[in-house]
Amino acid sequence: MKLIADGILVTPAGPVRGDLVLDGGSIADVVPGGVASRDGFDEVYDASGCYVYPGFIDAHTHMQCWTGMDWTADSFESGTRAAACGGTTTIVDYATQDRGTTMPDALAEWHRRADGTCTANYGFHMAIAEWNDETKADIPAMFDAGVTSFKTYFAYDHLRLPDDQMLDVLETIRPGGGILCVHCENGDLVDSLQRRVFDAGVTGPEGHPMSRPAICEAEAISRLMYLAELSGARVNVVHLSTALGLEAIEAAKARGVDVCVESCPQYLILDDTCFLEPDFQGAKYVMSPPPRKPHDRSVLQDALVDGSIDTLATDHCSFNLFGQKDRGVGDFRKIPNGGPGVEHRPALIHTLFADELGPEDFCRLMSENPARVFGMYPEKGRLAAGSDADVCVWDPSVAWTISVKNQHQAVDYTPYEGFEAQGMPRYVFVNGELAAENGEPTGAKPGRYVPRHAGCEPRRIDDGPEVP
Repeated sequence: MKLIADGILVTPAGPVRGDLVLDGGSIADVVPGGVASRDGFDEVYDASGCYVYPGFIDAHTHMQCWTGMDWTADSFESGTRAAACGGTTTIVDYATQDRGTTMPDALAEWHRRADGTCTANYGFHMAIAEWNDETKADIPAMFDAGVTSFKTYFAYDHLRLPDDQMLDVLETIRPGGGILCVHCENGDLVDSLQRRVFDAGVTGPEGHPMSRPAICEAEAISRLMYLAELSGARVNVVHLSTALGLEAIEAAKARGVDVCVESCPQYLILDDTCFLEPDFQGAKYVMSPPPRKPHDRSVLQDALVDGSIDTLATDHCSFNLFGQKDRGVGDFRKIPNGGPGVEHRPALIHTLFADELGPEDFCRLMSENPARVFGMYPEKGRLAAGSDADVCVWDPSVAWTISVKNQHQAVDYTPYEGFEAQGMPRYVFVNGELAAENGEPTGAKPGRYVPRHAGCEPRRIDDGPEVP
């Protein structure tokens, strides 16, 4: 057995100083005040001065993904290794049923890419690019395989579904307790605005945010809210980036729509001035949706603090600046969309919100709520006897600088270059095995597939602690 000793344990009932006992892949005991004797433990890890969290969960990644033009820079091997170095012990990646394929085939392909290679645990959402009788008939098989969340798109011609099919998807997954994650951008408007911006002579990265204004997101979110209301199904708005989109969500919540809200660090830290960096450096930030105006950033920061945002993910979708994104020199429409972030999310959020959020809030946003929403709770997302031994021992005293030079993501830049971070994982355990220490990988690959059940409501910021 392993002992994590003398830490501040972030438990469902609140933080408490004590010890955590791991036995194989499970938490054997949570001991406020500490164990009576350390005799009999195979390994003892000093957590003094640290917060001990249930491992963080990133429920929005794109590893080892072919876009039709490029493979993402990170494989499951490199991406989950980087995730663990930053304190994330589980990712939920988007498998994609491309047109002309089936969902079981897509799931088998994503297993082929991930199985046996991962440092962190991994589950899969299923993105649906084609909806027909055969696809509909495969939904029960997805639930049986532990895939209980799905994704559809309002944008991208090769992925988006019309509204009537979107409604049918919602109605089909609702009886099983499934949740639909939706990329909310009005694809018709984006396609038209891209042509207009380019034809007006704006060809550099700054054309990207100009062609995807906030109203494109807000309109699509509003449409999703009405479809969700009509179907009665649960929905998850992914990568919320705008104040206008948040307004549409809050109006829907007031009508009783069952909606969860995800945002990402890039929309809390960056704004659209990043696209003006010289020498094509602005291409680093070409992702969809793009970083927005300072007003949007400020509104989302407030929403995170007041509990309007349920989960924080990354939308990690890495492409190298040289050899991939630079194919869009002279035409911003050809820059691969996506950016890295899976390694740095915990440090970014702990640093940025150190004065507004406490350890229970960080746990709720990056561990407990993702586990609840996506059907992994209570096995994951809490420190309690019987839960999985996925643990992040977070040392808040470490000051360091985020840089491409010290990252483990397999990409040639980070959007957060030079960010002065406060806090780093001292130890990260995945299924009870030490996967990273002081921000460096141990070489272990204990990650395994996480089949998921139907999710439950996220815990809101004003709900108070849960009594275990």
